[in-house]
Amino acid sequence: MGKLTVAKVTLAFAVLVGGVVAAPPASAADNPFQRGPDPTVASIEAARGPFAFSQTTVPSSVAGFGGGTIYFPTSTAEGTFGAIAISPGFTARQSSIAWLGPRLASQGFVVFTIDTDSIFDQPASRGRQLLAALDYLTGQSSVRSRIDASRLAAGGHSMGGGGTLEAARTRPALQAAIPLTAWHTTKTWSTVAVPTLIIGAENDTVAPVANHSIPFYNSIPAASEKGYLELNNASHTAPNSSNTTIAKYMISWLKRFVDDDTRYEQFLCPAPSDSTLSDSRATCPH
Repeated sequence: MGKLTVAKVTLAFAVLVGGVVAAPPASAADNPFQRGPDPTVASIEAARGPFAFSQTTVPSSVAGFGGGTIYFPTSTAEGTFGAIAISPGFTARQSSIAWLGPRLASQGFVVFTIDTDSIFDQPASRGRQLLAALDYLTGQSSVRSRIDASRLAAGGHSMGGGGTLEAARTRPALQAAIPLTAWHTTKTWSTVAVPTLIIGAENDTVAPVANHSIPFYNSIPAASEKGYLELNNASHTAPNSSNTTIAKYMISWLKRFVDDDTRYEQFLCPAPSDSTLSDSRATCPH
């Protein structure tokens, strides 16, 4: 008895008295990728998360994509971070998605908002450029030592969203993919094995959800983990400005699948039903 710790004595006593002891809550000791305090609705909706961040510019002369901006947490006291590369849409530049850099970096991710080689690049090219950007992040960038190269994700708007699907199909080792009001002529993505959150917009006339986001979602196998959210009364350009609904669910998806952080599962499963959404579907993590 003298060798038992206080914790073991307490546990033994609780078992004798109550018969059953509830499992302790998940902690950083259980998951080495867990970052930040316990989440709340307020914390995932906040304009900034708990991590201070900085940013650095990558010139357009870099090979494989058109350069961009890296946003990264300034402290590595909790360890390295997962990373996401995000592509803009057709004719757009990184400025159209720049708001996601601070929003996601302050929640504990390295975020690379990229420019493409040409603003007219098609989805297949954008997919290759997203992967080139991730390779640059982990292999050459000034923040590579802050990144866990095994925990990477891709995202993008419009044709960048189509490129995200291309990247997920090409590189199944990705931990998450998040296409935003995605556009692609290919409607079937049955070989995508990456956990994919598709966010469409109810009033999208450029990439109508009936012809793009919903067929994309339906074609991805349920075993791959997938979610579909449709922004209520929103247009194709909804991802081009600060949007709390997009941010909160991107954060939750990245936390759940890039960081394996089950504390965020509560915001994804069952499929969300808040008033900012006109439709939602999910396989729910399994």
